[in-house]
Amino acid sequence: MKTSELRDSTVEELQIKLTELAEEGFNLRFQHALGQLSSPIRLRQVRRDVAQVQTVLNEHELGLRTLASKSETAK
Repeated sequence: MKTSELRDSTVEELQIKLTELAEEGFNLRFQHALGQLSSPIRLRQVRRDVAQVQTVLNEHELGLRTLASKSETAK
């Protein structure tokens, strides 16, 4: 996932993405605990993706960057 793609998204889309990634991370950690994890690299990538989304959302909240609005994404 590229940071530029995240910055082109709206706040709502990022929050949905963050929820999906958190759920996927939980499932991967559960599989890891049971010894059924097929790709351990995916666990690391999900953690990094969560951090990227949280960083972009935090930048927006602090006013460092602006995110796309719904009207801009409709074009």
